[in-house]
Amino acid sequence: MQEMPENSPAGQLPRSVDVILEDDLVDACKPGDRVSVVGIYKAIPAKSMGSGITGVFRTVLVALSVYQLSKEVAAPALNHEDIQNINELPRRMNPDGLLELLGRSFAPSICGHEEIKKALVLLLFGGTEKNLLNGTHIRGDINCLMVGDPSVAKSQLLRCVMGVAAYAVSTTGRGSSGVGLTAAVTTDQESGERKLEAGAMVLADRGVVCIDEFDKMNDSDRVAIHEVMEQQTVTIAKGGIHASLNARCSVVAAANPIYGSYDHSHGITRNINLPDSLLSRFDMLFIVLDRSDSKVDRAISSHVLDMHSRENPSLSTKLMLQRDVTLAQGKNELESSMYMSHGALGEVLSKRFLQKYIYYAKHRPWEPALTPGAENFIAEQYSRWRVDKATESRARRTLPITARTLETMIRLSTAHAKMRISKSVDVVDASVAIDIMRFVVEAEGLIVDKTNRTGPEYHQKDEVTALSRGSLAGISMSKFLTFQKKFQKLMQHREAIQLQDFHEETSAWKADNEFTTEEIGAALNHMQALDKLMIHNDTIHLI
Repeated sequence: MQEMPENSPAGQLPRSVDVILEDDLVDACKPGDRVSVVGIYKAIPAKSMGSGITGVFRTVLVALSVYQLSKEVAAPALNHEDIQNINELPRRMNPDGLLELLGRSFAPSICGHEEIKKALVLLLFGGTEKNLLNGTHIRGDINCLMVGDPSVAKSQLLRCVMGVAAYAVSTTGRGSSGVGLTAAVTTDQESGERKLEAGAMVLADRGVVCIDEFDKMNDSDRVAIHEVMEQQTVTIAKGGIHASLNARCSVVAAANPIYGSYDHSHGITRNINLPDSLLSRFDMLFIVLDRSDSKVDRAISSHVLDMHSRENPSLSTKLMLQRDVTLAQGKNELESSMYMSHGALGEVLSKRFLQKYIYYAKHRPWEPALTPGAENFIAEQYSRWRVDKATESRARRTLPITARTLETMIRLSTAHAKMRISKSVDVVDASVAIDIMRFVVEAEGLIVDKTNRTGPEYHQKDEVTALSRGSLAGISMSKFLTFQKKFQKLMQHREAIQLQDFHEETSAWKADNEFTTEEIGAALNHMQALDKLMIHNDTIHLI
């Protein structure tokens, strides 16, 4: 057992003592836990290599009880008022407003990056892990990679993930090897037997691993985490030891581009310089650019100056260390309030309440189930991206569109449903997931200047955005999805149809009160905006 780093004398390494656990105390804690141990301090004579006993005695602590201090962080104590406030939030706020509030509260000290904050909040909620009857394991944890210019708060976002997550392990690319991340086989000094030592990812089981400077890692070490990120196990076959260890953790990594800063003359894959096999294992890849924009620069500078000019005790490092000390001394931590004021951001949730909210939402007795509407919506968007990938150049793409992308959309939708404390994954959850994935998959921010959005092509993009958010003019989302299915059946063996013939064919739909004339017209307009069909000279042509 090693003393807490913040309590160790300045300039010295933390001191350690061997602790012996017996009987029911065996496996009461695992490496990385913060514990308080009560026991008997004993001196044990060490056997020499020859005959007899030497005069050097080894000191150990024979434990009588082990109390976990980190349990309070992993499983926060919820009182009746907390549960009431947690259940009230989703009822009082619409889903978009709730996700925005959680994103602001997640990292109040960082200006901008709203999409990345929302994605990291959903990462903390996580999807649903599935173990099928045939033994297949489908992971529910979400992995995220941030690549971008220096000084765009990538490492700070990692620190925020570590601060909010119930259990997080931090490491860096240069300071960790492949066996340090997975598992290592070592030799015991006393008995000479081979033993297995768990690495960072095994220690972070059911938690989050934060890897900074991911690009500085050697290729041979980076290959070691391939298995962990998809199968979520670490398989060891070394020195006569064959073992499979669980490593069910989310990976959040930050990296700089190969040229130090992002080079716009090259494509995205040339800048990142990571193999496709590894990139496809990351559910989300965010490219963070340091843009020169006077309006944005003014907002960032005022935010940073405001942070420095105002002494905020809830965000100070000194107070966080004091809180850990009070935990070690067995004192009860004062319950923080639900909200706290934060300058220009207004009211944000306190960090303690955010941890309680995430813990409560993750540990509901039910798992959100996909509804047919959400299934159709996700499948439609996935097939559209696959077609786009086949027709467009790969330079526009940040991630290869594979079946893993489809699983990512399902995980993000499930995480959003958990955030709403809902038993079903609805279209509204799928639309939020697709919004975040569109930010990832279509790197529009790198190619299109967002300030110049005029012309018919941008009106068309607005139409697509409206569709993805589940809000259509003149027709509801569910009716539009039904109309698309019926239209596909109608045009099964045709390339085009006259408008007059089309209205005759759809008269039965109106007679059954399925659609009105206005709804059919609105659906045709939306399908034309999505490049599904073209209306020319009173004829509907399929595209």
